Amino acid sequence: MYSLESKNRTIVVDKPIVMGILNATPDSFYSPSCVTLLKETLCKAEQMLMAGASILDIGGQSTRPGSNWLTAEEELARVIPPIEQLAKEFPTAFISIDTFHAKVAEEAIQAGAHMVNDISAGLLDAEMLSTVSRLQVPYVIMHMRGDPQTMQLNTEYKNVVNEVLSFLNERKKACQAQGIKQLIVDPGIGFSKTIEQNFELIANLEAFQVLESPVLLGLSRKSFICKTLQTDPAGALNGSTFLHAIGLQKGATILRVHDVQEAVDGIKLFNGLYPNLL
Repeated sequence: MYSLESKNRTIVVDKPIVMGILNATPDSFYSPSCVTLLKETLCKAEQMLMAGASILDIGGQSTRPGSNWLTAEEELARVIPPIEQLAKEFPTAFISIDTFHAKVAEEAIQAGAHMVNDISAGLLDAEMLSTVSRLQVPYVIMHMRGDPQTMQLNTEYKNVVNEVLSFLNERKKACQAQGIKQLIVDPGIGFSKTIEQNFELIANLEAFQVLESPVLLGLSRKSFICKTLQTDPAGALNGSTFLHAIGLQKGATILRVHDVQEAVDGIKLFNGLYPNLL
């Protein structure tokens, strides 16, 4: 059992939960997840919350392979207005800001967000760890090599599971040294990984239990599924749902998804099969 606490708000995680993806960017790899208009964002968020999402994860920067790197100011212009409105319209919602910019993280928390989801685990902005420590909010650290522009040039591992585990262990210690107490770990499916390495990580996800932190699994509609099934992101829901089920069996705590209802339904069935498992 874990709990995520922020601004007098608490999520008790005694069963797996769902994080719904809101992309405040026009260039996500899965266009239906893009909500560039405020009305779209609120509508999508309401649908996700009604379907059972525990967390809404909003980001203003695409991190697909080769995506353009926005400045903090550009990202702020995209995410702060919807976060302010989400916090106003859905005062009980638990909002996550998906960013590797410390300035964006701080201003998003001030605007109404409750946690930070950082694909770089603090390595792309030297101020991130001290900022999160000062804010005292939950923090997701993910494995990636380089940045989204270069990450797929860095996929050589002797043992991908051991090396990703070692990286996350080192970054967790770095976070704790800065005073960050609430940590979630993410093996970074699709980031600096080949198709085969993504499958290997999912097949061995239970190895990350040794870190004694909630494990976030983000594989929804990603390209390794599309390439394996010879489809596109629009046709990758069934594959995503199947792998979510495997991930749950292997110890995933948080599913980060485009399709909240399907993930919530899957967790309900999983809980029926394994009522005492987490």
